[in-house]
Amino acid sequence: MTQVCGQHGLTVPGCTTVMISLAKSMVAAANSHIWLEPMLAGYIGYILADLGSGVYHWGIDNYGDASTPIFGSQIEAFQGHHKWPWTITRRQFANNLHPLARALTFAVLPLDILCHEPTVQGFVDVCSGCIMFSQQFHAWAHGTKSKLPPPVVALQDAGVLVSRSQHGAHHRPPYNNNYCIVSGIWNEFLDEHKVFEALEMVLFFKLGVRPRSWSEPNSDWIEETETHSQVTVH
Repeated sequence: MTQVCGQHGLTVPGCTTVMISLAKSMVAAANSHIWLEPMLAGYIGYILADLGSGVYHWGIDNYGDASTPIFGSQIEAFQGHHKWPWTITRRQFANNLHPLARALTFAVLPLDILCHEPTVQGFVDVCSGCIMFSQQFHAWAHGTKSKLPPPVVALQDAGVLVSRSQHGAHHRPPYNNNYCIVSGIWNEFLDEHKVFEALEMVLFFKLGVRPRSWSEPNSDWIEETETHSQVTVH
């Protein structure tokens, strides 16, 4: 119970700061009668949030471990996610959001206080909101179509949110593609142009660090289905 309360305590401020940014953008746009620039800025924020989710996902999938400072717990969680991906659909909303919500509270709150420019706020509220909710979009991408809310399914089918089929490819060998989890709009470009493979080569030759994607999948990466897990437990 204490853990759940703590997760909600971190999620609420994150959601609040994003909503304040959205409200300030709308009010400032209404007062200045400038709507196009904030809307375009919001769209750019949405596009960049998807790219950022992919870069972050690639990084924690391939580098570090549970002992890594700051990111260790998330790296460990994502490694477990590859083995038991269906468990993300059973987590509470705050469980999925609270790590990113905590970080975004500290990043967005100063802008809420100091910035009154609608275009800047338009970018900030959409970008930060998509980043914070990316783990929920991720959870929906693992959901069963019949159990998801119809609006979510419609947004997935329209490509506004990352689709179940597209993200499903990330959980199949060779486990080194389709990293973006907001809309997935960047996945085709990044994979076709081997952007992450190029970054891996740079890091290897500069730092001598091998990504996990270069190794054959071991037992930590082989997915256990819900049915198999239940049989194993019993």
